[in-house]
Amino acid sequence: MQRSDFSPAEILSRQVWKLVDAEFANKSGRRISLYDSVMAQAEKPLLLAVLSQCRWNQSHAALALGINRNTLRKMMRVHGVKVGP
Repeated sequence: MQRSDFSPAEILSRQVWKLVDAEFANKSGRRISLYDSVMAQAEKPLLLAVLSQCRWNQSHAALALGINRNTLRKMMRVHGVKVGP
């Protein structure tokens, strides 16, 4: 099966598995926060993709994400996502 045979959701799922495997392999006795690690990798690209599709309209993007607009704005600040030039 070639990579193009997988849906985007399947590709993302496989990448999450790889990230989790890598985190466990590299933990070397320290505590790990898998949720934070995975979300740090996925959240910013998700925000950028949805905002782009919504032409940077934050109200529409928040609705598409199923979150409050203020929550979206907070997430944008956390990830350094700025609107406009």
